[in-house]
Amino acid sequence: MAFRTMAVLRILHLFLYSFLHISEIVPKLNKSLTLYGLTMVVIGSCVGSGIFLTPAQIAGHLPSANLILGVWILGGVIAISGALTFAELGAMFPKSGGLYVFLKNAYGDLFGFLYGWATLLVVTTGAIAALCLGCATYINKIIPLGDGGMKLVAIGLIVTVTLINIRGVKFGELFSNVFTGLKLLGIAGLIALAFVVSKINIEEITKTSSLIEGNITGAVGLALIGVIFSYGGFQHASYLAGEAKDPIRTVPRAMIIGTIIVTIVYFLTNLAYIQLLPIEEIAASSSVAADAVETVLPIGGLLIAIIIAISTFGTAGIYTMTSPRIYYAMAKDGNFFSALAKVSEKYRTPVFAILLQSAWAIVLLNFWETFENLIAYVLFTDWIFMTLAAISIFVFRIKRKDTPRPYKTLGYPVVPLIFIVLSIFVLVSTLIGEPSKAFAGLGILAIGTIVFFIFKSKKT
Repeated sequence: MAFRTMAVLRILHLFLYSFLHISEIVPKLNKSLTLYGLTMVVIGSCVGSGIFLTPAQIAGHLPSANLILGVWILGGVIAISGALTFAELGAMFPKSGGLYVFLKNAYGDLFGFLYGWATLLVVTTGAIAALCLGCATYINKIIPLGDGGMKLVAIGLIVTVTLINIRGVKFGELFSNVFTGLKLLGIAGLIALAFVVSKINIEEITKTSSLIEGNITGAVGLALIGVIFSYGGFQHASYLAGEAKDPIRTVPRAMIIGTIIVTIVYFLTNLAYIQLLPIEEIAASSSVAADAVETVLPIGGLLIAIIIAISTFGTAGIYTMTSPRIYYAMAKDGNFFSALAKVSEKYRTPVFAILLQSAWAIVLLNFWETFENLIAYVLFTDWIFMTLAAISIFVFRIKRKDTPRPYKTLGYPVVPLIFIVLSIFVLVSTLIGEPSKAFAGLGILAIGTIVFFIFKSKKT
């Protein structure tokens, strides 16, 4: 334990020593992100580890090809309806912070603070640690590292994505574009391979299994937990609105285009799994993609390990870039440590916010240690705020009727209601199916409420 603590402190010291050139608060960050870059952020934020790791869990709840494909389509409906909803909010508030800004303006400082608090302590830091550990796990399949080696590599990956994103949002955008492109090429290869070597078995896909335990609604609800974890991330483009060119136009378009592409990719990838493996083998597999490719290519496991390593590392880099803008916005509002609102004079990035997030991710990595533990309570906490943010569109339509809306949600009010109702269904399913994770997230929010009032009293 002492060694771990010293290692964490040493890394923090190196971070701070390397980046001492910090200016006072700079009014504006660099506005350099394009529509293409923001769209790649959306795709890269979603397509990380979920599509490779959750299909087995989903097949365990729904041992039927048509139900598996159906639940991924349902997840796409949730994500697209959410993107359409958040697109209006992003156009109304074209500045850094995303959901923090929406929640703060709709419900007050407390809800905005709790979102940033949960993002820092649970959602993004836990995801970064899990993704880097997942990446190290698959590097271990290529080059044997051992348990200690995998942890050191994971920490090194966190340091790497931190340094990349400190150097500027254009570096972060380039990193996002390259790694998202590589992962999409890898997934496209998997899909192409499945359709080249096998024919679509319509009879198998349309057959409903009799092996589903309990009621089908409960099974779908539990399966959706993994699906929603895989789709989570489309909102990350809104965090970067303050650094986007023409954010009123580019941010909404990026969220909508990116989410539609992700939905198509996920559907085709799961169809490819079903083409190459029986449902029973999918449910029993700990590495579905590798097992699927190995049915036709002996080196399939190695190829998939490379693709997953690229995918998880790329997504960790995107999360490292986007979420610090939330803490930056909170600090500018006087609701968090003032140092987090300062930016690098040289790189024009919120250096302290990035460093704090990465340091806490390393702490979580050292104390939670496994991928499963790290992601266990991320989903429930994150989706509480996603649901509240979607509800805010109705709040703003009532409270801010005259506020300019460069983009209005297509299909309002039906589309936001679809997202809200299905999101509540996912939250209730998680609360029933994974109560310990849900209550752990609620405990973090309770502590955050106390911290908020401490900050508020000092501010007063």
